[in-house]
Amino acid sequence: MSIPGYTYGDIISQKHTCDGQDLSPRIVWSEPPASTKSFALILEDPDAPHGTFTHWVLYNIPPETKELPEGIKNGEEKAGNFSQGLNDFGKIGYNGPCPPGKSVHRYFFYLYALVERPEIGPNMKASDIKKLLDSKMIKQASYMLKYGRHYEQSK
Repeated sequence: MSIPGYTYGDIISQKHTCDGQDLSPRIVWSEPPASTKSFALILEDPDAPHGTFTHWVLYNIPPETKELPEGIKNGEEKAGNFSQGLNDFGKIGYNGPCPPGKSVHRYFFYLYALVERPEIGPNMKASDIKKLLDSKMIKQASYMLKYGRHYEQSK
């Protein structure tokens, strides 16, 4: 899994944050296990003041998918027949990095390959998806980017 234009641990561009356009970044991957029936993706900030904070939840991503485009619009059902869940802002879809003050936070994009397409309803939370992972996950990939409001944004 990778996020084009970034290397692991880079500072994310302001356009992908609450201080910019708040666009979801383009995410690509390849070579899932042959038994993959769907993917799920969760974006989390483990450095949030009150514990891990979820910024994005996607699930029921078809197994033939190898890329999520930049700027996926917020809402429950999306083109490509996947769903977006409820983030910790209480909204459906992507809300990017938005750390308080001048602190620098890490943002982890977790991609899960699942052995089946779970029968789950709309507006799921990260905790709902994580309950499925023990029995349904066959592979996990992650990618970390950082963001802090005191950085000069060059991307």
